[in-house]
Amino acid sequence: MAMRGPRLEFAVGAFLLLALASVLVLALASTNGKFGFGGDSYPLKARFSTIGQLRVSAPVKIGGVIVGQVSDVSLDPQKFDSIVTLSIDGKYKDLPADTSAGIFTAGLLGESYVGLSPGGDVETLKPGDEITLTQSAVDLMQLVGKYMFSGADKPAAPADAAAAPATTDVPSPEATTEPTR
Repeated sequence: MAMRGPRLEFAVGAFLLLALASVLVLALASTNGKFGFGGDSYPLKARFSTIGQLRVSAPVKIGGVIVGQVSDVSLDPQKFDSIVTLSIDGKYKDLPADTSAGIFTAGLLGESYVGLSPGGDVETLKPGDEITLTQSAVDLMQLVGKYMFSGADKPAAPADAAAAPATTDVPSPEATTEPTR
């Protein structure tokens, strides 16, 4: 029969404390540095006709710096527009009222994010306000499909011919030369 000594009990206790500390570190790391309940953020809404691959918890950036995240995506049942709710960090509470929002993709196949471009208005957006200047996502696959199947190999369309400069009645050089004496 094996004896349980104080060293074995100490080793088991230390192992359990180490395991609990590891679980705590993993739990904190999974929150992306956002602790607590809700934190200091405020909601803004933006309406888009197409959101592409934008998902909840996608970043919201101003000039490439993350200032918030997408907290909800829903569909307006009357206008059939996508309504994206943005949770903006409270440090950026003075966004001008003419701020515009667009859905962009990081790289060719990267994640989608919402990019904000602050304007110059002295009025600021209040929590719950809607950003009215929006730019929908560009669906790259749809764009490639249109290019491939809409006749990219066809000759120039008549619209291109209309854009060509119109010919003017310029007299030929022979008609403008003076007769030699």
